Amino acid sequence: MTTRAASPGAAAARAAAGHWLVKQEPDSYSWADFAREGRAGWEGVRNYQTQNNLRLMKPGDPVLFYASGDARSVVGIAAVARAAYPDPTADEPGWVAVDLRPDRPLPRPVTLARIKAEPSLRDILLVRNSRLSVMPLPREAFLRIVAMGS
Repeated sequence: MTTRAASPGAAAARAAAGHWLVKQEPDSYSWADFAREGRAGWEGVRNYQTQNNLRLMKPGDPVLFYASGDARSVVGIAAVARAAYPDPTADEPGWVAVDLRPDRPLPRPVTLARIKAEPSLRDILLVRNSRLSVMPLPREAFLRIVAMGS
């Protein structure tokens, strides 16, 4: 029997599972939209690494909401409301979505520049691989970003 080593990205996701960051363009779906609706399906994601991250999300896991585009900042805290389920926007099987619910906005947005300037956050995926729209965060990094926004 041949075994295959997990990719570094998959290993990092498993190690950090339980704390997440999702990115969204404020022009297409803002924190205000999310808060007003009270729940949203995180669907339409067609990146394999991000799909793996969605599959690892569990109900109750805390999530940072990152406004991309010009804002480039963490603006709120959410939680996973429903674990991975078949993505209703997918034309082929295998793609998944999760449901998120807003918890609270951060009193002060935490900009990407501030995150990059914080030595304890230099190795998080947001800094190393900013293209992912759903990424795991180590618990300590999650708490540090929340503290920076308080």
